Amino acid sequence: MDDQGLHDAAILLMSLGEEDAAEVFKHFSPKEVQKLGETIARMRSVSREKVDEVINRFASAAAAQSLLVTDTGNYVRSVLRRALGDDKAGMLIDRILQGGDVSGIESLKWMDPLSVAELLRNEHPQIVAAILVHLDSDHASGILTHLGERQRSEVMLRVATLEGIQPTALKDLNEVLFKMLAGGDKVRKSSLGGIKAAAEIINLLGGNMDTMVLESIRSHDPDLAQKIMDKMFVFEDLLKLDDRAIQIALTEVPSESLIVALKGAAPELREKFLSNMGNRAAEALREDLESLGPIRLSEVETQQKEILKTVRRLSEEGQIVIGGSGDDTFV
Repeated sequence: MDDQGLHDAAILLMSLGEEDAAEVFKHFSPKEVQKLGETIARMRSVSREKVDEVINRFASAAAAQSLLVTDTGNYVRSVLRRALGDDKAGMLIDRILQGGDVSGIESLKWMDPLSVAELLRNEHPQIVAAILVHLDSDHASGILTHLGERQRSEVMLRVATLEGIQPTALKDLNEVLFKMLAGGDKVRKSSLGGIKAAAEIINLLGGNMDTMVLESIRSHDPDLAQKIMDKMFVFEDLLKLDDRAIQIALTEVPSESLIVALKGAAPELREKFLSNMGNRAAEALREDLESLGPIRLSEVETQQKEILKTVRRLSEEGQIVIGGSGDDTFV
């Protein structure tokens, strides 16, 4: 959704009223909720003409509800709590509004990976690990790429063995980070960290850093390294997806990204995708693959990781199921 689409969607949602808007929010992904929430929070006034224009384009029946809320902050809080419940909405509300009891750790989510890495470079690996498990996996992996090889491996070893974080420890972390607003004492111990968290972060490391990190962990604890590898989902594992999952993924993946990703894929994986495309589309893809010149391995890996991110998102949204069985299933 582009900026104009977000702006119009925000106007429409604000015109619906809290209850109806909350029902709509339930059908969005977390990132869509965040983007729309940020747009609503930034909005102060909208002309009546613009409101009517948006409403008329979406549903003329909603024209009578064209008055916008006066307190956008409270509106976002109320709508998200209705849609997601208090626990899920709490952290997201802080990220959107950037006010109230926003913790030091939460503030890092708004910083670029390099800035966070510079901030954490001289901290103990246990502290860095405790912080990274609070961040999105792609953000955490981006931060790791800016750390030294030894620190990166030590941090991931601790992520993989982390079983949870006590509220008092969170409070100490917040004091380390900018002496910002407290709030760690309000946070219940949660199942952050562990093998699955380590696998998700390592999955997103670029180049050969994922291999280097795993080898370092293997030298310290071979069993732990194997458990992490068992939880990792790599591009070749897309072969395990059923046809319906592949078809859904194809609707989300740009064709130019798929061409580069499949350039370095095994023949059976190429055929997996081709067999789930229409005849014309499959033929066009075959021709593009044949005509495509040499591609750097790093570019192939980048596009493959982007596709994996899309597949994981679809899995998190419940649209597809990936992974194996039992404890190794990704949900």
